[in-house]
Amino acid sequence: MPDLPPPKDAAEAALFAECWDAVLSYADLCTAGSAAAQQLAAEAFTLGMREVRATEEARSRSAGRRVRRLPAIPLLLTAVRTTAAAWEANGLGHLLDPDLRLWLTSDRAARYDAQPARRPLALRGLVELQEADAALLWLAEVEALPLPVVARRLGLDPAVAAEELAQVRGLFRGRCHRSHLDAPMDAQCRRYARLLDAVTRSPADAPEDLSRHLARCADCAEAAGCLRLHGGGLAAALAGGVIGWGGLAYLERRRRAADVRLGAPHPGAREQDAAEPLLDRHRARLVLGGLLATAVLLSLLALVVSLVPLGDDHRSAADTGADGKPVADLHTSATSGSPSATARPDRSWTAVPADRGSARGGAAAGASASGGTLPGRGTAAPSAPVTTIPDGPADTAGAGGCAVRYELVNEWPGGFQAGITVTTGEALDTWRVAFSFRDGQTVGEMWSADFTQHGSRITATAADYDTSVADGGTLTFGFLGSWHDANAAPYGFTLNGHTCAVSS
Repeated sequence: MPDLPPPKDAAEAALFAECWDAVLSYADLCTAGSAAAQQLAAEAFTLGMREVRATEEARSRSAGRRVRRLPAIPLLLTAVRTTAAAWEANGLGHLLDPDLRLWLTSDRAARYDAQPARRPLALRGLVELQEADAALLWLAEVEALPLPVVARRLGLDPAVAAEELAQVRGLFRGRCHRSHLDAPMDAQCRRYARLLDAVTRSPADAPEDLSRHLARCADCAEAAGCLRLHGGGLAAALAGGVIGWGGLAYLERRRRAADVRLGAPHPGAREQDAAEPLLDRHRARLVLGGLLATAVLLSLLALVVSLVPLGDDHRSAADTGADGKPVADLHTSATSGSPSATARPDRSWTAVPADRGSARGGAAAGASASGGTLPGRGTAAPSAPVTTIPDGPADTAGAGGCAVRYELVNEWPGGFQAGITVTTGEALDTWRVAFSFRDGQTVGEMWSADFTQHGSRITATAADYDTSVADGGTLTFGFLGSWHDANAAPYGFTLNGHTCAVSS
């Protein structure tokens, strides 16, 4: 570690060891190099520990009255965000990630310094929990630590840790629901509040009118993420609401870092700490082995079929689809075990390496392609591959000769991150890109552009700071979305009303 404030006692020394890796991981996302990441992490750690100590002193003087404070790790992560804002204000912004610099001047960043009623809902809900309960929720959901490890760290009985976590999730949901109702909202949001509460209590899909409202209203969409305890969205709501910029990228990093750490348990670790992840990896190996064996058998079967002479009038069932049409031209290039790829044989999937910039703000970034540890940056997880998905029906190039590239950067149950790059054949003073989704996906947040959604049609318009595009230049924007059942690539791309070709 770099120079940090010396710990006062053994308990604080243990806290340093537990929190430093998390702080450095987020600082690495926020900066443009490892040296800057170390510097930002050290300054933020010092700032955060001063707040931790001040809170402890206030508690000792308050005669048992509760002093609200975030748990140690999320508190230190917010200190990274605060320190980054100070860097930007003091002329050190060139050391920060460019996307973070834009975010720091946006309304979304201003919410963290606003009145408590306007701060992100997840942040308010976590602060209102007892600190021990908030720590349990954060360590289990965001840091992705197994419950036996969390129980040992917090001094809980491992036998009841799962029950405790379920109760804390319910408490967090209740705090968020109350805060959502207490916040100022218009008549339409108020009308949907009770329906939103009912729908998020079960894994059922939201009614169509509520889905349309959530696509348009950022506040209600934020509330839905905090209230829905099913589908794995709670961790994303916590990370995005408490940390802010880069929350989803941090979440992905911590989950993969936890997998790396648990892949090689320290000598002497208790068996119950490693049994669950080891069992999961054993099952994964069995599944992968079965898939590989199936692939080999199918390849041999295809070879045998191709060697059998068949007449033109006696085409085998292997060469025709269910409707009798030839399927010989249907090509699938997919990784083993990818259900979404095998379910759509009419779409090719081409993986291209993910770079640091494309994963900023929503997916794992800065890690090497093979995983492991980055020099001077602690444990980092491998970046998720960026998947380029050509559009389904072929589009023809319209006026200006524009071409579109759609990239599915990351996908998780119920959500995804994507990026769109448009190359134009003429200079533009402003731009408007429209496209449609096939499977009812909704966009929740977009960066480098403003957006509206009407049904399945999305329209992205130039942000104030990025309106002009040179002749032959490109414009790029990204977004976070939600999906159910399927997540096919969008289609029908237009630039300023002109149809664009989709390129791979």
